[in-house]
Amino acid sequence: MLLNDPSHTIIEAKRLVESDSRSEIRLNANGGNSILIVCEPIREFEYIAAINNLLNPENFEIIDLNACLIDFVSNHKEELVELYDLLQSATHEIFRAPAGEESTDLFKTIISLIQNALQENKVPVLINTGALFGTGIHNIHIMENEVVMNAALPLLILYPATVDHEQILFLGKYPASKYRCMIIQ
Repeated sequence: MLLNDPSHTIIEAKRLVESDSRSEIRLNANGGNSILIVCEPIREFEYIAAINNLLNPENFEIIDLNACLIDFVSNHKEELVELYDLLQSATHEIFRAPAGEESTDLFKTIISLIQNALQENKVPVLINTGALFGTGIHNIHIMENEVVMNAALPLLILYPATVDHEQILFLGKYPASKYRCMIIQ
């Protein structure tokens, strides 16, 4: 299945975000507050270029999850080595601690970046989400977080995936949750 032209798709997402009837997003997202922009993994760079060209930095905050992951690992090297040795059978908990556990993790870092964008009255836009593969952080965790759910502005997520019939597969491998988001393909 060939997906839309990147520029057209980003303009459509921008139109939804800037429209007076943002309730359309919540209605189509089962009460959620996110738009999942599905792109073929091989075309992700085209979509990122369209995002950079078409979304005004005064209104949109682009959050690069590749850079976020690299910064997180660079800033917590010793801690991560220790956690890896400790959590060998549950390495995903290195990046997303169990609920109720107080620790610095990648998930909390991402939510903090989203919250900062929202506080600046900017729409957060997640790019390079493939960096989350294998971390235990899935789109549904981000979309159902109270910061995103209760925000006045929606969250945009560029999502590299293949579409097989009605099934969206993150990076062609992992079934995506479509529950708390409006999907644009």
